[in-house]
Order: sequence, then structure tokens, then C-alpha cells
Amino acid sequence: MNPALRPRFTIEEIHGNMVVTAEIDEVPAAQKPCYYKNLGLPKGAFIRVGNTNRQMTDYEVFGYLSSQGQPRYDEELVAGATLNDLSNDLISAYLDRIRLHRQRSGFLDGLHEGVLKRLHIVGIDGQTVHPTLAGLLMFGKYPQEFFPQLRITYVHYYGTSPDEKAPSGARFLDDRVFEGPIPEMINQAEKYILGAMRKSALIEGMFRRDIYEYPQEALREALANAVAHRDYSQYVRGSYIQVRMFADRLEVQSPGGLHGNVTVENIESEHSTRNACLMRMMEDMHIVENRGSGISAMIGAMREANLEPPGFNDRRASFQVIFHNHTLMSPEAVSWLNQFAGYPLDDRQRVALVYMRNHGQITNEDYRRLNRIDTGTATQDLRTLVQTGLVDQRSAGRGTYYTLTISGDLPSHMVLPEDERRILDYTREKGSITNEECRRLLEINPDRAFYLLDKLCKLKQLKPEGTGRWRKYIIV
Repeated sequence: MNPALRPRFTIEEIHGNMVVTAEIDEVPAAQKPCYYKNLGLPKGAFIRVGNTNRQMTDYEVFGYLSSQGQPRYDEELVAGATLNDLSNDLISAYLDRIRLHRQRSGFLDGLHEGVLKRLHIVGIDGQTVHPTLAGLLMFGKYPQEFFPQLRITYVHYYGTSPDEKAPSGARFLDDRVFEGPIPEMINQAEKYILGAMRKSALIEGMFRRDIYEYPQEALREALANAVAHRDYSQYVRGSYIQVRMFADRLEVQSPGGLHGNVTVENIESEHSTRNACLMRMMEDMHIVENRGSGISAMIGAMREANLEPPGFNDRRASFQVIFHNHTLMSPEAVSWLNQFAGYPLDDRQRVALVYMRNHGQITNEDYRRLNRIDTGTATQDLRTLVQTGLVDQRSAGRGTYYTLTISGDLPSHMVLPEDERRILDYTREKGSITNEECRRLLEINPDRAFYLLDKLCKLKQLKPEGTGRWRKYIIV
């Protein structure tokens, strides 16, 4: 393998049997992907999916390799564009802002084209001046003339899955496309999506204040981060940023996984910029803050609105932010918690119980983000919960998660992972599901299918009928 593996072997006696263990550390991010040298890349690189191995795609390998350095795709020249494709008004406003806020703005002196070149808004190919990709996206009159898919799309679904239809038979209630230079595109998307949200009114003295279903700050940060951090390489310039609103959640998905040393686990504390040139322009325009504060702002905005923290999903080929719209500590949830009044639980642990009730499970990372605490405190809290008998620990190591051992109906707004939702949707439509049908539906192996079906039974969403090869599962 490259890099070479260095297993640590130990021999232990367990129940009279000699057991050999091999511990293999995860490869550092800068050395990924690890691959079989005889096959080389990409054929020798694999990724774990459930209980199976899958060969990495060319793009997944590219994603790891590009994270080892500083990509410069945002500085590439757009061959078909010229200075005439840039808006003089937008550029003038940008230069004025720089002169006002940067202490050393003397580099803005000189000929106009020279200034734009120093700012990486344009570049020169021979004798011809062309906008850079970042320059065109920020200050272009209509950037989508050259890159039609570098835009934001919005779809409003009727139910909790794309397949759930409205009474009229429509699969979605609304869809829109937002284009133009980045500042305009983000503003249009934010304004429209806010208008599509459910709202409640709060009367404060003589004034009325609208409270949106999802905090405006969280939405804007998610949109700005998606534009700033998406992958602009040739691999995915044909992919767009997607915003999907469901009955129970809002998803913002951008092409390209997390960059550099950033992972879902450390996303609040680590910072790595994929598009350094574009990021600087967006920071100068106060669209983003290039200090890694966007994630913290999202989490803080959701907390202030009494909503649970956003979820983050790095799929390597894309990155997803998920906002849920149900209040974590609702009166109904508090009433459910009252049955555990005799247990020695603190507020953090009570919140975790409700989270598990809503989602079926919780990880150390979920617990930390939910309560804004460090890893050690989260580990101790979860260990104490297991000792109460209310919670079971599943798996070990990085794959550890925790589930409720207690019975009780789950709330109607329970949010399940995508695979489980697809199983339930299929069962509702067909009346039942078998292990074989589950395997075909999700393209997984029998063990993974059994695990998911068993999990849904434990959550009292499904129940089995029959035995052996004739066993099927129906909705409870």
C-alpha cells in the first residue's frame, strides 16, 4: 500500500480463546488516498460504503489530491470573455471599498488594467486581457453566459422526500434559478427563499416582527459558504448549488467535499480555503468573513431560534448543510422527558435524549455541537448516559454512536437518515418490504439491509411478519 501500513499487533486471551488484533491508524489527510501500488490510482483506491468496498471515482481521488495543495481554478482566465463582459459599476464599487478599508491601497494606483491584474480580476494571455473566473463571477455582467451551471437552484418539495406528492399530484411546489454575479445571486436567493418560508409574527409594543421558519443569518451564511467554498475545477463546473426545502428541513448542497484538513468533526475549529482569490474578493465585499466564522454563525443563529444545530454531510463529491425546523425542546418533548425525572441527568443529557428520540441516534460529534462542549466532556456525559441504562453504545472507535434503549412512540416529526426514509417511503407505497427488496432499493448487501430494517423495527417504525425467507416488514 502507498503509504505503507504500520499495523500494531497484540494477542489477547478472551474467554479462553487467543485473539490477534491489528490496529491501523487512519492515514493523515495530506497522504490520502491510500492505494494498492500494483494497481495505482485510481484503480487501487477504495472507499468503504456500509459493509462493502467500492473503487473510488476519478473525482473522489482528485478531491483528495487537490486538498494537499492550494487550488487555483478561481484564477484561471476565461478565454471567451473580455473586459467588456465586466461591470464597470461593480468594479468601481469594489475599488472604492478597498481604498476605504485597506491601509495599504497604494497598489491601486496606475492604469486601470494594471490595477485589475494585481487584484486578479483579470489576467493577460499574450496581448489579450481576459477576466479570471473569480473576477467574472464577482463582477461579470452575466457570468452564466460562459458557465451556465454556476448558479443557485431552489426546489420546494411538498413532503419530507422528493418522491412524496401533493394532493394535486405535483412532486414539488416551486422551483427557481438564481443567476448573475455572486453578490446579486446570493441576495436574490436569500430574499426569495425567505419569502417561501413559513413565518410567525411577534408583536413588540407597537411593532410587528416576522420570525422565519429558519433564521435568516443561518440561510445567508449557508448560501455564501456554498458559493465561496464550492469546487470550481473542470470536473464539476457543470454542477450547480442546490437548495431544497422539505416539510421538515432545508438543505443547501454544493459541489465538492470539504477541503484541506477540514472534516465534519473539526469544521468549527479548522479553516482551509479552496478558492483563495474568490474568497478575498467576497471578504472585501463583506459577503463572507475569511476567518472560519460562518459555521459558528449558523450554529449560533439556530441556537438563538431554539432549533437544533445544523447537520453537515461531506460526501466527498459534494457537501451538504441541513437545517431542521422543529424546536428541540418543545412542550411535547418536555412532557416526554418528565418520565425520567428520577434519573440523575443534567440539561445537556436531557437535550441529547430528545435528539436521539428525533433522529434515532447521536454521535460524540453531534453531542458536542448540540451542547457546545469539548470532546472529553461529551465522552464523559455519554458514558454516564449509558450507565443509566437509558442509552446503548453501538460500534466502537470513530464509528461509535448511541441509541435509546427505552420504548415509547417517536414524534411525528422524527428525522431519519436518507436510507431509512427511502425504506419507509417504499413500504408505505408497496405495503411491505423484504430484505431483498431493500437491497435492490438501496443497492446494498444483505447485512446492511438487515441492519437498517432491524433499526427501524427497534425505532417502532416497522414490524416483521413471517420468518426466514418469507419474512417481510410492514409499517407499525
